[in-house]
Amino acid sequence: MQKTIEIRNGVVRHPLYRFKTPINLEICQGEHIAIVGGNGSGKSMLVDVLTEKHPLLMQRVSYDFSPSKAKLVSDNIKYITFRDSYGTSDSNYYLQQRWNQFDIDEAPQVGKLLDEAFNLAEQSARHDSALTLQELQSLTSEREQLREHLYTMFHLNSLLDKPIILLSSGELRKFQLTKTLLSHPRVLIMDNPFIGLDSNTREQLRELLSMLTGESWLQVILVFSKTDDIPSFITHVIPVEDMTVLPKMSREAYLETHQGQPSRVLSSEKEQGILGLPYSPDYDEGQAPGTQQVIDFCNVTIRYGERCILKDLNFTVMNGERWALSGENGSGKSTLLSLVCADNPQAYANSIVLFGRRRGTGETIWDIKKHIGYISPEMHRAYMKDIRSVEIVASGLSDSIGLYKRPSEKDLVVCSFWMEMFGVGDKMDTTFFKLSSGEQRLVLLARAFVKDPTLLILDEPLHGLDLRNRRLVKDIIETFCKRKNKTLIMVTHYEEELPSIIDHKIFLRRN
Repeated sequence: MQKTIEIRNGVVRHPLYRFKTPINLEICQGEHIAIVGGNGSGKSMLVDVLTEKHPLLMQRVSYDFSPSKAKLVSDNIKYITFRDSYGTSDSNYYLQQRWNQFDIDEAPQVGKLLDEAFNLAEQSARHDSALTLQELQSLTSEREQLREHLYTMFHLNSLLDKPIILLSSGELRKFQLTKTLLSHPRVLIMDNPFIGLDSNTREQLRELLSMLTGESWLQVILVFSKTDDIPSFITHVIPVEDMTVLPKMSREAYLETHQGQPSRVLSSEKEQGILGLPYSPDYDEGQAPGTQQVIDFCNVTIRYGERCILKDLNFTVMNGERWALSGENGSGKSTLLSLVCADNPQAYANSIVLFGRRRGTGETIWDIKKHIGYISPEMHRAYMKDIRSVEIVASGLSDSIGLYKRPSEKDLVVCSFWMEMFGVGDKMDTTFFKLSSGEQRLVLLARAFVKDPTLLILDEPLHGLDLRNRRLVKDIIETFCKRKNKTLIMVTHYEEELPSIIDHKIFLRRN
C-alpha cells in the first residue's frame, strides 16, 4: 500500500520539548487516522512534526501526495485547530467580537472571505502543471458542488453578509472548516473537531467527513482528547502517551482496550477542602436559597443592525439555582452571557437587574464582576501573553485579562489551592504557552474559582479536556455548588457534560 506520510527514527529538534523515544510512523493511502491521548501527552507536538512546524533532527518526514508531488507540503496538508481559535491573534478581539461596534463596518464579511478562499484554490490548481485541462475542470466542478453542500449543511447562506467578528464560536468553526475544505487539501488535520458545535452540526460534520473520505481525494487525521468520540470512518488510531508515540493500531483494536470516563476523580480530601472554604466577610448566612434575584431580564432585546440576536427574553435566576444554558450555534448564548458579565453596552437600553441592582443606576462593571467567576472559549483566546500560570490564576482576583496587580502572599496561597484542585499545582511557574491546550483550560478554570464567586458562569468549560479531566472538573463543579447559595450557569452542547446538580434549563432558539 502506498504511503502518504512516513517517519523513521524521527527525533524532534526543539530546545524544550521532545518525545522520549524516536518517532516511527507511517500513514498509507486510504487510512483515516485518529491521534488520541490525554492532556499534555504530546498530541499537538506530533501534529507539529507532521506539518513541519517542528523539524526533526537529522531526519525529514517523507511525503507522497501523488500525482502532485511537486506541490508544497503546506498546500497538501491543511491543519485546523479548534482550540478556541477566534480570528486573528489580537487580544483585543475578546472585547471587540460582540461588544465593540466601531469595528463592525470595517470587518470583512463571511461571504467575501469564503469567495477569496475558493478563488485562491482555483488559481493554485491552474498553476499545477501536473493537472490536465480535463482534471482541472473536474476539480472545479467538485469544489463547486462541495461549496453548495457546505453552505446548505452549515446554513451559511444566511451568514454570507455577516461581519466575521459577529459570528458565534460555533459559527466561526463552521466558517473555518468550510474555508479550509474549499482549498482542496490532500490531507486534512483537525484538532478536537467537534467541540463548540451543536448536536445537529456535529452529526452533519461526521456525515460530511464520512462522505468525503469515501468518495473523494481527502485523507483525514483527527486529534482527540475526548477519546469516546471517534467516528466510524476512522480506520486507524495512533495513541500518544507521556510524550511517546505508540504504534498505530486499527480502530477496532483500540476500542477493545479503551477505558471510558471514570465515575469519580476528585478525592474525598480535596472535596472536604472545597466544602470547608471560608465564606467572604460580607456573606449573609441568613439568606435562604431561592430568596434573592441574581439575574432578572425583562423583555430583553439585542440587535446588531438588522439582525436580532435576542428578542423579548425573560430570564430570572435566583440564588442557589444551577442552570444549563443551551441552544443552536448562533442562537445568542454568548450574547446573553455578555449581558450578565457587564460586557455588553446594550444592557443599558434594556431592563436588566444583576445582584439586586438595575443596570444604569450607578453601579460599575467591577461591582458586578466581583461576584462572578467566568470562563469561556473567548477568554481562552484572549490570553496571548506567555506569563506564569499562577499569574493567570491570580488575574481572576482582579478580573483582568493579564495581571495588573501584584498578588499578595495570601493571594498566592489561594491560587495554589485551586491549581492543586484542578491538577495543575505543579505548573504554577510554567508559562502559559508552554502548557498544552487542555492544561491551559485547567488553569483558566482555576482562575474562575479563585475568588470564591457567588455566580459561576462556565461557557463550554470542558473544551479540549481528556476523559479523566472532564470527570475531575465535573466533580469540582458539583462539590463547589454544594456550598451555600452558589449559583451556576453552564453552557454545553453535550448533555452528558452537565453536572448532576443542574436543576433548571433554558434553551435558546435563533432569533
